[in-house]
Amino acid sequence: MFCNQFLQLSAQLPSTYLFGLGEQRDSFVRSFDWNRITLFNADEIPNENTNLYGTHPFYLLMENNNQSHGVLLFNSNAMDIVLQPMPAITYRTIGGVLDFYFFLGPTPSDVVSQYTELVGRPFMPPYWSLGFHLCRLGYTSMDDVRDVWQRTRDAGIPFDVQWTDIDTMHKRRDFTYDNDTFGYLPGLVNEIHLAGMHYVPIIDCAIANTTAEEEYQPFDDGVKMDIFIKDSTGTNFVGQVWPGPSVYPDFTNSNTTLYWMMQFEKYWIEVAFDGAWIDMNEPSNFVDGSLKPTGCPESQWDNPPYTPAVVGGKLSYKTVCMSAQQNASLHYNVHNIYGLTEAMATNFALQSVRKKRPFVISRSTFPGSGHYGGVWTGDVWSRWHDMGRSIADILNFNLFGIPLVGADICGFNGNTSAKLCQRWMELGAFYPFSRNHNEDGTIAQDPVALGSEVIEASLKAFYLRYQLLPYLYTLFSRAHTFGETVARPLFFEFPNDRRTYAIDTQFLWGSGLMILPVLEEDVVTINPYFPSGVWYLLPSNETINSSGSTFSVDSPLDTIVVALRGGSILPVQEVNRTTTASRYEMFGLWVALSENEEAKGEIYWDDGEALDVLESGIYNRIYFEAKDNKINSTVKHFAYPGENLMTLGKVLVYGVQTSPTVVFVNDINHPFYYENSTKILSIEDLQIRLENPFTISWK
Repeated sequence: MFCNQFLQLSAQLPSTYLFGLGEQRDSFVRSFDWNRITLFNADEIPNENTNLYGTHPFYLLMENNNQSHGVLLFNSNAMDIVLQPMPAITYRTIGGVLDFYFFLGPTPSDVVSQYTELVGRPFMPPYWSLGFHLCRLGYTSMDDVRDVWQRTRDAGIPFDVQWTDIDTMHKRRDFTYDNDTFGYLPGLVNEIHLAGMHYVPIIDCAIANTTAEEEYQPFDDGVKMDIFIKDSTGTNFVGQVWPGPSVYPDFTNSNTTLYWMMQFEKYWIEVAFDGAWIDMNEPSNFVDGSLKPTGCPESQWDNPPYTPAVVGGKLSYKTVCMSAQQNASLHYNVHNIYGLTEAMATNFALQSVRKKRPFVISRSTFPGSGHYGGVWTGDVWSRWHDMGRSIADILNFNLFGIPLVGADICGFNGNTSAKLCQRWMELGAFYPFSRNHNEDGTIAQDPVALGSEVIEASLKAFYLRYQLLPYLYTLFSRAHTFGETVARPLFFEFPNDRRTYAIDTQFLWGSGLMILPVLEEDVVTINPYFPSGVWYLLPSNETINSSGSTFSVDSPLDTIVVALRGGSILPVQEVNRTTTASRYEMFGLWVALSENEEAKGEIYWDDGEALDVLESGIYNRIYFEAKDNKINSTVKHFAYPGENLMTLGKVLVYGVQTSPTVVFVNDINHPFYYENSTKILSIEDLQIRLENPFTISWK
């Protein structure tokens, strides 16, 4: 059906194993029981059956022959998508064109790679951004921020990035800080930098609409440059957000990118921030439509013939009028790309100001957003249910080409509990983007505030994360270069095992590490599914030989269990308090032998923050292979010496079935230790420079 402001198309599908179509709170595999999925960016607390912050009309489907394909409807208008029992899919969009792209796979990994080749490969995050981040809405003073920052460091929890929310602002206005309560902010940021750490502030999209009597440079500059969204009469559209009456930069106007760069440069001179957290960019509004005049005009755009099942029942609910005018089109047509266009401008502004790799975290997203930044899943509740659902969210955003994703650890809305936060810190240590953050008026939920049990769990989980950062960084390099996922569902690695298709209570980092969180209160034994192969559990060092089955696994309250997949070699590094310090430590290799006693892996390394490293060639990529009681390295590319000259200090080999009598390192006899009960061969004090190929063998 093709009408003005209503386009509908239906198609039969080959199976019901469908994933994607977001952003909506749901299980990972979608239901076909007349499941209506509404896509229209909205500032809405994540709950089921509600359109949320982003729009991604892309799905990936596993067919009955275990092969995969994907489909993108490249359309930015509001829409309903209905999944029907046949199985079938129906698209109903209220504008644009039916611009479909088909991705033929045949593997699910191929589909995501083909998709990101179209919409843009994921950006390469700075290394420090893979550390632990801490924030809250509700810091009362600069001393409050500093106390939380210091006590987290004093507890010994690996920690890299301190954030602040709108409470530090003067009258909650962008590019300002309150001189009375947060006057020491530039000084604290300097302390943070001296500790080898980083600082990220919030930057909302709306700019305070001040009066002529009150100078506010970001507003005055925007008026002079004429870059704000207009209402239907051609005057600046005024809504209501945190600073009061507010106007919205039109990021489809090329002058707005220049304006945004100017504001970043001016503020960075005062406060040397390291990244940008762009929020409220659906765009959000505290009133429905315009503040003055109230509401939206009667028009075919604000009251279309068909309205998708959006929260609030109308398109202007808590946002800008659809009849508002932007440079590219009416807001009706470009509403869903507002967050994407702001992320683009923010990415460019950070590059201009810092001359380093940009770090952008956005709430609102659209296909292509991952090329410019990452995402967090918004204002989730502090509930066990929300923690469990976060895994499906993380997996979906990886399908969407936005691998740097995380939920607010311990929850944002409502009071958390020590029991919930203990387990959520453990899970959150394995979000690609790992940040603890909560709302104003709730209890403090940084680990130290919640007591010794949460501290201990956080120490153990984040120590493991920081050990694995070279592996995680390598996964991001493959996402950036080849369009691979970082956090991935089990079926990406085991597409022939249909028992993996619906699993969203456990997940993989890359192909080599499976994360097995506890998602229920007071549970200390879990029953995860282990696909066929050999798996080595950490921290217990138990071995599981699976033909595809569930196994009972102990998971004490202070411990998250992860499993090394046989056939994998994971690069690791000794842990220090920050990523800055850790980069000077020795590297290691965790070699997890398969049932055939073989394994493969790689490491990617660069300086962690330079721009365009692939183009400049100043990076390293080294491959490792274990076979026939021997580990060999192949130096594919080496142009960055590294902080510690990339020195390998220790190798652990899992699955060595008989005790060696001798170990050789580059044909020289070397000491070793073998634990018969765990079948682990430990080779330490290596001092191997990774720029040179090496061989380790045992007999």
